[in-house]
Amino acid sequence: MGKLVFISLFVAALSALFGERIMNIRKRALASRELVQNHLPNCVLLKNLDYGSEDITILPNGIALISAGLKYPGMPSFSDGAGKIFSLDLQDTRLKPMELRMPRNFDLNSFNPHGISVFIDPSDDTIYLFVVSHPRHEGQFHSQMEIFKFVEEDHSLVYLKTVKHELLHSVNDIVAVGVDSFYATNDHYFSHEILRLIETFLSLPWGNVVYYSPGEVKVVSDRYYFANGINLSPDKRHLYVVDLFDHNVHVLERQADNTLVSVKSVAVGSLCDNVEVEPETGDLWLGCHPNGWKALVYNPEDPPGSEVIQIQNIHSEQPVVTQVYADNGSVIIGSSVAAPFGGKLLIGTVFHKALCCDLK
Repeated sequence: MGKLVFISLFVAALSALFGERIMNIRKRALASRELVQNHLPNCVLLKNLDYGSEDITILPNGIALISAGLKYPGMPSFSDGAGKIFSLDLQDTRLKPMELRMPRNFDLNSFNPHGISVFIDPSDDTIYLFVVSHPRHEGQFHSQMEIFKFVEEDHSLVYLKTVKHELLHSVNDIVAVGVDSFYATNDHYFSHEILRLIETFLSLPWGNVVYYSPGEVKVVSDRYYFANGINLSPDKRHLYVVDLFDHNVHVLERQADNTLVSVKSVAVGSLCDNVEVEPETGDLWLGCHPNGWKALVYNPEDPPGSEVIQIQNIHSEQPVVTQVYADNGSVIIGSSVAAPFGGKLLIGTVFHKALCCDLK
């Protein structure tokens, strides 16, 4: 009889814990949020980008580089092929993305691109493209950084090197600060897919930011629920890190030894993914998931929506947070990045299409 009572109490406690965890996840995922449409004028879906455009970065001349075809645990994917990198000239009225030619000495079959970043060498204007990639082997979610040279005239990439390190175990995004140095976010502590699910289920704040250079690799910021997008301020003095499950953007000051000191955080009210920084104004642009629960339990009849948020004057005492675009999934599903250039806004997604709109 005593054993039966113990088992009954144990099952009841386990059920209560499971229910509490589900409620917590739904709360963090903003599962009850209903989105009001807020469209921009003259929006067009871009050709050739049918299987995601997870991250986008725009060069000073208006050439956008786009990572496509990401396969990420827990998210839908409708492509059986390897990932790709596209370029798009935003000053060309045709707005036609072009697939970049990949080098022959690179393992394209395992290429699974996620976050990207560009570093332009001030000494010779060489453009270095850093790409987070996730080769998958036997249930393990691996991370490695691929570094290329972008040859604009030839629409091609030249493979330079692959970076792997035990501290770079679940990388989401990357921001380059030199020809072979960068900061990167780990969105999870674990790389095994089952352990990643448990980590998310328990809402463990085990994400972090890592600094990498050939001579030094170290964790420089931690205690993130889901460290996602990362980018650099125009003066290169601050980093911006998005915590998707905590619904905020952290402002961090760079130190001489490449460590980071927390300055502040800004609430955004959405599950924001990647962050782009407007060079002229310093404004932050975020591609966000307004209802993350719909992304976790994907239903094509009720797809996840998209949201773009702009943060102005982030270093002031009163930053201005503005919703610039919102769609309930009828036009674009699961936005992950937003990048402005020349009065246009380019919106990318995890696994759906890409959209280009005029800014009001």
